[in-house]
Amino acid sequence: MSRPKSGAVIFARDLPKVARFYEVLLSMRLVERQPGHIVLESDDVQLVVHSMPAAARSAAGAASASTPPARRTEVPVKLFFAVDSLAATRDAAVALGGGLSPAQREWEARGFRACDGHDPEGNVVQFRESAE
Repeated sequence: MSRPKSGAVIFARDLPKVARFYEVLLSMRLVERQPGHIVLESDDVQLVVHSMPAAARSAAGAASASTPPARRTEVPVKLFFAVDSLAATRDAAVALGGGLSPAQREWEARGFRACDGHDPEGNVVQFRESAE
């Protein structure tokens, strides 16, 4: 029997939009689509994008299509993902409804360059490329 993948669950108001952001940006495969959740996977990680429960959705405030999402910075966890290129990720993130901080805000550590960004609902996520 093979070992299950490590991964994360992200709760989303707009399930298809958030799932598409991660699927395209991280070149993930769609593994399962059910009412209430979408499972994405790469060789390294599995990501479950789950519909946000109604009570949490109202507590988080209504999302507005006309204004960018508030960044969810006051949370105890920040996900990070490896990408081939921060520059390409920056362009793709914007096209998918998210964003990445400008190149001037990138930093280097332990063999990678990193930059924080956000998904379409404001969840802060870090992207890392090889510094080699």
